[in-house]
Amino acid sequence: MLGEGNVAHTAMSGNGTTAGDDPLQTAVWRLRSRACWADAAALLPPDTPAAALQRASLLVERCLYTEQGWQEAEDALRVAEALAHSDDERGAAACERGYLAYAATVLAVRDRADEARAALGRAAALIPPGAERRALLDFRRGLLAENLTRSPQAARAAYRRAHAGATAHSDPLLLSFTWRHLAGLALREGELAEARHGFAESLRIREELGYLVGTAPALVSLADTETEPEASRLREEARRLFRLLGGVPTWLARVLTPLPPAAGATA
Repeated sequence: MLGEGNVAHTAMSGNGTTAGDDPLQTAVWRLRSRACWADAAALLPPDTPAAALQRASLLVERCLYTEQGWQEAEDALRVAEALAHSDDERGAAACERGYLAYAATVLAVRDRADEARAALGRAAALIPPGAERRALLDFRRGLLAENLTRSPQAARAAYRRAHAGATAHSDPLLLSFTWRHLAGLALREGELAEARHGFAESLRIREELGYLVGTAPALVSLADTETEPEASRLREEARRLFRLLGGVPTWLARVLTPLPPAAGATA
C-alpha cells in the first residue's frame, strides 16, 4: 500500500479539519479532492512561507497520484525551504522533502530512500512530539518502515502514533489514512475482521469529506476483505471513479484492470 495521500495544508485547516469559512481554502480543497492539484496550487498567493509550503504539498501529492510533475514539485519545495524561518516551517518543509523522495523511490522513478530517511529524521528533530504536524510526520515515517524498510512492526507503531495525534488534533483526513494503513497490516496478518473495520472507517471518512481522489483506493481495499457479490460491487464503483478522474491514481490501474473471464473474477 503506497500511502497515496499527502495529508496537510490544503483546504483543510492547519490541523487537517475543514477550512470553515475560508473561501480560498474551500476552493483549494475542492480542486485537490478532484485531482486538480496544479489548479489548486495556482490559487495560492505567492511568497509567504505558509502558501509556499501548501503549494509544495499539493504538487508532491500530484506526483504520487499521477507519477508526473516531479520537477514542478522540486521547484516548489525549494521555494518552501528557502522561505522557511521557524523550526516549525523548516520541519514541515523537511517532511515534504522526505515524502517526495519516498514517492520517487516507491514508484521506481529513482532510488531516493536515503534522502527520504534523512529528511524525515531532520523533520523529527524540528517538530516536537505532540505538535500538530507531528502526526503527519509519524504517518510518513510509518510509510517508510512499511514500504522501504519492510518493517511492519515499526510501521504499525508509527501509524498508531499518527492515529493518536490525528485524533487529538481532530484531523479526519489523516485518520482516513491511518485507519487504511493499519487495516492493511491487519489484512497481511490474516486479521480479516479488523482489516474490514479499518478499511470501512477509511472509506466512510473520505466519502464524508468529499475526498474523491482517495475514494477509489479505499473502495478497492475494502473489496479485498469482502465476499461476492459485495466485492465486485465495490470494485466496479472504484472503476467508475477511476475513469471519472481520468485514470488517477495511476497505480490503481494495475489493480482495477479486469481479468479475462477464464482467470476468475489499492493505495
